[in-house]
This record gives sequence, C-alpha cells and structure tokens, in this order.
Amino acid sequence: MIILTIFFFITAILYSSIGFGGGSTYLALLLIWDVPYYIFPILALICNIIVVSGNSINFLKSKNINFNLLYPYLIGSIPLAFIGASISVDKNLFEILLFFILILAGVFLLIESKSFNKQKIVINKIPLVLSILIGSIIGFISGLVGIGGGIFLSPILFLMKAGLPRHITSTASLFILVNSIFGIGGQLTKDIVFNEFLNYWPLFIAVLIGGQIGSFLNIKFLSNKILALMTACLVIFVAIRMGITLIA
Repeated sequence: MIILTIFFFITAILYSSIGFGGGSTYLALLLIWDVPYYIFPILALICNIIVVSGNSINFLKSKNINFNLLYPYLIGSIPLAFIGASISVDKNLFEILLFFILILAGVFLLIESKSFNKQKIVINKIPLVLSILIGSIIGFISGLVGIGGGIFLSPILFLMKAGLPRHITSTASLFILVNSIFGIGGQLTKDIVFNEFLNYWPLFIAVLIGGQIGSFLNIKFLSNKILALMTACLVIFVAIRMGITLIA
C-alpha cells in the first residue's frame, strides 16, 4: 500500500499540473497492485474529483472558463457517463480497454505538448452537433472504465482549435469533474461494498496533497510543455508495465 500510495501521489502531481485528474493511470496502478477489480472505477473517480476540484475552483475564481465552449460537451457526456458507469464490464475486457486507453492517452498528451509551442492562435467555431457527439463518445467510454475523459477532450479541442489554451485547459478540468461525479452515480447503481474502498483512504490523502503540489508547480516553475511531456512518459511507462502484467 505504501508504494502504491507514492505512485498515486506522483501521478496526482503530474496530472494536476496540466489540469487533469489521472484516472486512467490510477486504474492501471490498481490493476498492477492486484486491488479487487470491482472497486477500481469508484476509487479512480474519487481520486479524480479530489485532484481536479482544486483546479476547477481556481479557474472559476480567475474567470478563466468559457462556458460556451464547455456546455455542448457536457450535454453529451453527462447522461452517457452515467449509463457507461452503470454497465458491468468483464475484467478481461476491462483490462484490454484500459491498456488501449492508456496508449491513446500517452499519444494524445504528446500531441498536446506540441500545441504549447504554437504562437499564433486561431479559434474555429465547432458545430454544436459535433461537440455533443464528441462529448457523448468520451462520456460513455469514460463512464465505462472509470475515468474523467479530459485527457482525450483536451487534445481534441487543441487539434480542432476550439478555443484559447487557458479555456481548453479549464474546460477539460470541469469536464473531468462533472463526468467523474456522474460516473460515481452510475457506479452506485451496482453492488458496492463501501467499507472496501474506504480501506484505501491513504490514496485519497496522497492525491489531495499531490494535486495541490501539481497546481503549484504549474504556476511557479515548469512550463506546460515540459509537464505534458513528463505526464505522457508516465502514462506510457504505466501502459507498458500493465501490458507486461497482462501477458505474464
């Protein structure tokens, strides 16, 4: 538990530094440490909420949120995140889905790190139907496996040039927060033994502290590009380690 807690702490630092929660990596770590499968999603979602809540509050205080950018994706994601989370997935299928999600997340983070180099900002108007569709797909996948989905939404918004960088980052944070809340709602429709996931309370403390440190690093020391690259390296490393676990 001590080593797992340290890894959760490091994950929270890196993800929160670029506005994400870390759900996909938490899930992989739980799998590697052989934690009971049926409490994976709710543990990861709680950690997501703890980590991104601070960032979301900061964005609200600084008025760095473009709600016109955010709401179409939430319209699609909220019901689908709940539905996805209420579906029980076979453990073997879950492991395969998570492995590919981690690989995609690593690639998307590498894509996002390159976007921080761009000086010229061009903003495109994205059709409402397309935004809702993207939100729906990400919401369903996120709910199904127990992540927030911001790690996919953010690079997509950058690639589509859907908004200013600070608005995209804040949109991803709030998207994760809302999806995670409704994901937990969906998880609660299943038979969950509450005292079992409460036994992992050190993980919640670790991500709470790590999330605050990550936000501080983002503000004071490291650039978004470096932080995104570091996070991508962590995600890919965990994906490889998880792949080895699945093969063994």
